[in-house]
Amino acid sequence: MINKYNRNESRKKRHRVIRKSIQGTPERPRLNVFRSSKHIYAQLIDDTQMNTIVSSSTLDKNVVEKLEGLTKKEAAELVGKDIAEKAIDAGIEKVVFDRGGYLYHGRVKALAEGARENGLKF
Repeated sequence: MINKYNRNESRKKRHRVIRKSIQGTPERPRLNVFRSSKHIYAQLIDDTQMNTIVSSSTLDKNVVEKLEGLTKKEAAELVGKDIAEKAIDAGIEKVVFDRGGYLYHGRVKALAEGARENGLKF
């Protein structure tokens, strides 16, 4: 029987491979990205203590107010800017970017560029 190609399983497999080499520390946390069909989520994670330092998404109150009339790519850039502001307020400037197994283009790239514009270094 022919198995159907599953994009999400392939993404998860890529993410497992990436996670073997990427680890967030308190000084340089991991900027994790998750993308669904409607929303995009980003969080800074300290893997040594296993906790989330700051997070942002298209569902956050301060981001939702600005989403009127924006495309999903522009919304992702807005989330990147928001997570960068929150990270700098928390005293974090350098992060390790974890694209979550997604290809680095489109919404994931827009989020990364938005974060870089507002001062995060990776």
